[in-house]
Amino acid sequence: MTNVTLETITIPGTALNPSRIALGTWAIGGWMWGGSDDQESIRTIQSAIDRGITTIDTAPVYGFGHSEEVVGKALAESGQRQKVVIATKVGLDWNNEKPFRNASKARIAKEIEDSLRRLRTDVIDIYQIHWPDPNTPMAETAEALRALHKAGKIRAIGVSNFSVAQMDAFRSVAPLHTVQPPYNLFEREAEKDVLPYCRAHNIAVLGYGSLCRGLLSGRMKPDTHFSGDDLRRNDPKFAAPRFQQYLAAVARLDAFAHKNYGKSVLHLAVRWMLDRQPLSIALWGARHPAQLDPVGDVMGWTLDVAALAEIDRIVTECVHDPVGPEFMAPPARRAA
Repeated sequence: MTNVTLETITIPGTALNPSRIALGTWAIGGWMWGGSDDQESIRTIQSAIDRGITTIDTAPVYGFGHSEEVVGKALAESGQRQKVVIATKVGLDWNNEKPFRNASKARIAKEIEDSLRRLRTDVIDIYQIHWPDPNTPMAETAEALRALHKAGKIRAIGVSNFSVAQMDAFRSVAPLHTVQPPYNLFEREAEKDVLPYCRAHNIAVLGYGSLCRGLLSGRMKPDTHFSGDDLRRNDPKFAAPRFQQYLAAVARLDAFAHKNYGKSVLHLAVRWMLDRQPLSIALWGARHPAQLDPVGDVMGWTLDVAALAEIDRIVTECVHDPVGPEFMAPPARRAA
């Protein structure tokens, strides 16, 4: 294993210094990724920490508590809780494994205790509203997180999948330290207003989907098949004719990365995200230790203006009908 020091950032308004690569643990929860193996997941978490990844992102809905439990067990077994910045989420409920939004004060009060128990910790480092809840007043949600922050149960307040207007409404009631939007080479909606807003207000960004659900890993082929509850079965990027367009872009990006940097498209994709937003963290989903092998090769180099322009040109030429991650949005709860 190459011993490389990972870049870190300081989250403004906090004492947190997370690594700029975060282990994403959605797949570790097993749900919507075709299942998972807990012992392999624990080895993956411990391998991430050994490689210098000090940020772990999870959520209650990832396996309906299972991902948090596995993260908690891995940190307890290794005694490495103090080394790690744990980011988890709140504001999704579920019924028969069907999630829906619920960021009410009562739901948050229950979820924080459930998450602390599953994670085997007395404080959560970054606590994020998973999705905005249209049926709960923003002030109620923000005040609930402000109270948890004041009580010392959470160290930083975050939101995920929020618009600028929603962030403004939230910040009128509570501090906001982090934002987690979908962001990668192929899904760039956040560049229009969310990322500039974060730069203007000194808010750290945790970009999720940095490898676009594996599309930017370089391992996908035209005949790659997704089975069971794998969410990519419902992702329009992985269906014809778009899938072929994205694969063509990946092939050209991979050639560009090899020619200019001696790297692969995977390294290029993560480096691109880090260089586009300086105060940022890239989420790297993994459920096997070997999937983390390329992490060190993302460090120690940067993309200049000319490279960024060429990357844009390749994507524009190949992908004629781009589509975002809207298919992943859970429904609102039914109003009482």
